[in-house]
Amino acid sequence: MERLILIETSTSLCSVALAENGEVVREKVSSEPRAHASVTAMFVKEILEEGGLEVSDCDAVAVSKGPGSYTGLRVGVSTAKGLCFGAGIPLVSVGTLDTLVWQALDGELLPEGCAHIVPMVDARRMEVYSGIFDTCGKQLTQTSATIVDGSTFAGILAEGPALFIGDGALKCKEVIADPGAFYHETCPRASAMLHPALEAFRAGQFEDTAYFEPFYLKEFITTTSKKRLF
Repeated sequence: MERLILIETSTSLCSVALAENGEVVREKVSSEPRAHASVTAMFVKEILEEGGLEVSDCDAVAVSKGPGSYTGLRVGVSTAKGLCFGAGIPLVSVGTLDTLVWQALDGELLPEGCAHIVPMVDARRMEVYSGIFDTCGKQLTQTSATIVDGSTFAGILAEGPALFIGDGALKCKEVIADPGAFYHETCPRASAMLHPALEAFRAGQFEDTAYFEPFYLKEFITTTSKKRLF
């Protein structure tokens, strides 16, 4: 039996799930602001106790590696490392964008004829962390910090409809008028980590628990003000 603990803390939503034999059997979710530090470990304890399990009964811990909130990622990774060290089980990491893509695929959110999925995490103002994926979940471009304007995703929209998903999706809706652009505002959940987490676990793609760090991806992008100061 493959049993994984899944931890997702990269955005304002905090969630922990337990998966057994390729299915999520339990999940705890909190949208309480700035509560990650107080609820993450508690959620892990609860989902295990409800099944009469110990951490050592699990095969691995999967955690979101980012990009996303600095504080949220630190909480999730620190919790995951502690569980792995304590129980002697491996650590698996899953990209936040991958989780959003599988949230779209598992939830059957793709519009008819969809050619691309563009997961995006809010990075304040008009900036998002994003990447472009095909409808099989394969990443086609590097994850990057992008300032959204009306032409940002014109290239992929010329190839067909695209789904923009994540807590940064509505930023695109404000500036992209293309009829082929579809939007779903949501935060990544631990349950949607299952597919990429299992894939990494079965391939033996484990992180070095001692030295693993989240992927913050904060590239400070500046623009030149059009206002004259003097």
